Amino acid sequence: MSEASAPSMLSPKVLIPFMLTGTIWGSTWFVITGQISDVPAAWGVFYRFMLATPALFVLAAVMGQRLRLNRPEHLLALGVGIAQFSGNFLFVYHSEQHITSGIVAVMFALLMVPNAVFARVFIGERVAGGFVGGSLVAIAGVAMLLVHEWNASPLGGNIALGIVLAVGGMLAASIANVVQANPTGRGVPMVSFLAWAALYGTIFDLGYAFVTAGPAQVPGAWQFWAGTAYLAIIGSVVTFPLHYNLVREIGAGRTAYNGIVTVCVAMLLSTLFEGFVWDALSAGGMALALIGMGLALKSKQKR
Repeated sequence: MSEASAPSMLSPKVLIPFMLTGTIWGSTWFVITGQISDVPAAWGVFYRFMLATPALFVLAAVMGQRLRLNRPEHLLALGVGIAQFSGNFLFVYHSEQHITSGIVAVMFALLMVPNAVFARVFIGERVAGGFVGGSLVAIAGVAMLLVHEWNASPLGGNIALGIVLAVGGMLAASIANVVQANPTGRGVPMVSFLAWAALYGTIFDLGYAFVTAGPAQVPGAWQFWAGTAYLAIIGSVVTFPLHYNLVREIGAGRTAYNGIVTVCVAMLLSTLFEGFVWDALSAGGMALALIGMGLALKSKQKR
């Protein structure tokens, strides 16, 4: 879709889902911290998609989307499911045991960088020089935030492990983003494909949880299940279709701007509830990260 034919960012059908997805995803980073405080991270991931997967199938059926996939489509859904709904979230949940949710959100806002690299390698997509320059500015800002986190070390102290895990989650999500964009993926209805991918990912999550964390631990606290339901239904079933519809309406570049909304919400919640303390280093890093992301995404959209 050309920029001229894309709807205005201020039109309600664009602005409402744009702000909604950014705000919801900004809140999910903090809600995750409540889940991993009650059960091992692996079981927290499984419970989330145990609830989200059937809801996605119901949504696909209500929307009249075909649920039958052929063999190549199932194989693609399997790969995307393991990368997105297993690898990505398992890395993220474990990383938040070591670094604050706001920092993880900021790191994930740089998802555009591995996306651009993988897209260049696998599908030959080029990016403008301005995108590279803006990304370098954003990376410098995130580095400043990570130095602040390293010095403060408010959680478990193993900041290096938290950073490595967050990077692993970002790479897994990036792989899923690029792989699903091939012709096979584009031929499958969006929600139907997400439902099957989530199913495969949930099965993998179940096996991984048993192997690494032992028998299932089922919390009795209603707060845990309320948080899990929020992550599953609001943070997954509601947002993924809205997000991909925005991609179709205004393009991937402009849609990615909601990452800035996500970061702002996540850092606000981290400040209010996780004891994140701002200083000159963290404030400067946050400013650079936001400026860099804005420059990079603006440049990418102009291609």
